[in-house]
Amino acid sequence: MRRIFYKPINRRSYDTLYSKKDISETIEKRYNILLILIVVILLVIIATLFYVQIVQNEVYQAKVDTLNQNIIEGSSAPRGRIYDRNHKLIVDNTPTKIIYYKKPSGVTTKQELDISYQLGELIELDFSKLSTNMLKTFYIAQYPDEVNDKITEKEWKQNEERKLTDDEIEDLKYERITDEDLSIYTDVDKEAAYIYYLMNKGYSYAEKTIKKDEVTDEEYALINENLKDLKGVGTRLDWDRTYPYGSVFRSILGSVSSSEQGLPAESKDEYLEKGYSLNDRVGLSYIEYQYEDILKGEKNLYQVNANGENTLYKEGKRGNDIVLTIDIELQKAVEEILTEEVLKAKSEANTKFYNRSFVIITDPNTGEILAMAGKQAVENDSGGYDIVDYTPGILTSPVVMGSVVKGASQIVGYNTGALEIGENRYDTCVKIAATPIKCSWKYLGRLNDITALKYSSNTYQFYTAIKVGGGTYQYDKPLSVNPEAFDIYRNTFAEFGLGVKTGIDLPVESLGYKGTSAQSGHLLDFSIGQYDTYTPIQLAQYIGTIANNGSRMQPYLLKEVYEPTKDGLTEKIDETTPTELNKVNTTQEYLDRVKLGFQEVMKTGGTGTGYINLDYKPAGKTGTSESFVDSDGDGVVDTETVTNTFAGYAPYDDPKVAFVVISPDIYYQEGYSTYQTTVNKRITTAVTNKYFELYPN
Repeated sequence: MRRIFYKPINRRSYDTLYSKKDISETIEKRYNILLILIVVILLVIIATLFYVQIVQNEVYQAKVDTLNQNIIEGSSAPRGRIYDRNHKLIVDNTPTKIIYYKKPSGVTTKQELDISYQLGELIELDFSKLSTNMLKTFYIAQYPDEVNDKITEKEWKQNEERKLTDDEIEDLKYERITDEDLSIYTDVDKEAAYIYYLMNKGYSYAEKTIKKDEVTDEEYALINENLKDLKGVGTRLDWDRTYPYGSVFRSILGSVSSSEQGLPAESKDEYLEKGYSLNDRVGLSYIEYQYEDILKGEKNLYQVNANGENTLYKEGKRGNDIVLTIDIELQKAVEEILTEEVLKAKSEANTKFYNRSFVIITDPNTGEILAMAGKQAVENDSGGYDIVDYTPGILTSPVVMGSVVKGASQIVGYNTGALEIGENRYDTCVKIAATPIKCSWKYLGRLNDITALKYSSNTYQFYTAIKVGGGTYQYDKPLSVNPEAFDIYRNTFAEFGLGVKTGIDLPVESLGYKGTSAQSGHLLDFSIGQYDTYTPIQLAQYIGTIANNGSRMQPYLLKEVYEPTKDGLTEKIDETTPTELNKVNTTQEYLDRVKLGFQEVMKTGGTGTGYINLDYKPAGKTGTSESFVDSDGDGVVDTETVTNTFAGYAPYDDPKVAFVVISPDIYYQEGYSTYQTTVNKRITTAVTNKYFELYPN
């Protein structure tokens, strides 16, 4: 039988054989996957390249072009126009030709001197403002060696040793240039010297205006023809603000910087952060400043080509146009009335310290300001008076208002229970120990809360204030009141707008003076408007709040905003919504009592009799206060005067308009005359008649 022998299997060889086979298969699989991935990636790259280079070619080419573009801004763009509430144009732009200089890099002093003479030959320039110092600067630039020789070797050595500074050396140069040195200069030289000064004043890298006013077409053309020889010199069209109504409302419209002035130094960094250039023109005051973001224009953008020429890249546009709440015809009439009456009053007796009056006309339902004006008399060299605008004083000139604020005082009494509706009191004087006696302007007899307002009783308010302060009154005895009573009064007054900022849309507004004493007598003074002071705009908000049944509305001047178009005001983009700041914390019943009292003020026998024609259904309150002035300019108020105020509205059954008229310091007794001018009453009558002439309904 054949025997079969099996050779034992080498386990290691067997494992190695099959391990190599598995690895080979794995590598092959991975290789195939890698090939597939490479193919997919290549397909994606090919697809992307096709998309970018073929499908989106124009888009990406435009992006490349943008990155490679050198874009520069054009000159300042015109600002938006300003209109009144009836769409009458009150601020516009007019084009003006400019010849300017902007220092190029690498320019030498000699080149600038040559340019100054060349410009002098091409344009006529008034050089009457050329000072001796400017001429010396020109001389130093022309003759540096001769000027350096005026400094001694000792002084140069002291300069090297830092015993004399460079500035001190420079001062010595100016001191030692003599009139004889400067006598070599003719008018031609002096004109060049003035041009050289204009080329170098201010920031060295900023654009300098050489000539702006009255640049003739011939001069403009000559400069343009010779630009290649006038390195750094250029021409452009600029604009100036124009005012179709002249000086009317001019101070509140504000001002704009010139291209030469550029950004104001105090806020330069703030503007630069917003993307402005140093020579950009911006609003400097009041409305122009307040609404800079709306009124500023967008400048042309230019692409600098390879040949150095500029191609318009994006056309700029004028700033947005704004419509104000002001009625410019009413404003004009109010300013004319103020001018006439202030001058007339200065010719009357006892008006030594009177010099100004204010008028504000508002819509109490919205807070819109229809007119606001202040005029001041300033003595001239001939002994007469010139009238200047004082309208900003409406925001910044606090006044002792007097009895006009008694409406708010009466609300304090009602709210605290210190005064009952219909409560009767006798108008007797009040005497606190060690203080002067306090009385009404005359004995008024028995009064209730309505007649107390009609005849403007002081003592009626005194008794209310004593109760609010928790005091017990005895004639000529000490009186103690709770100091918190001042806060009670002030908090209610603030709800009417007195002693707080009104929120008017202008960059400046004062609060007025708030007394610090808590003496009982001062609480009585406070209740009749004889302690704290308030601005005219605060008084306007106060009377508007009463007329509007306790709603304190924010006063404002910006009514609407429009896109700039060739067709005028056609595309409105924004409109101011009236804002209620707060509601007076009281009842309608109490407000109605005050309003009824204000109606009585204007009727026969009331202190407001004859102020406003009764056909207009007026309601209001007069005020007479003791004021003090600095009579000799030593900084100390030392002379007692009288101030007149008035605040009212009409018609009383559906108020549409509110008036405030204030005339500080109308009376100061000189000699034996006790005459008091009626200027405040005359202004009120004239202004209200004019308003109802323009708005009969």
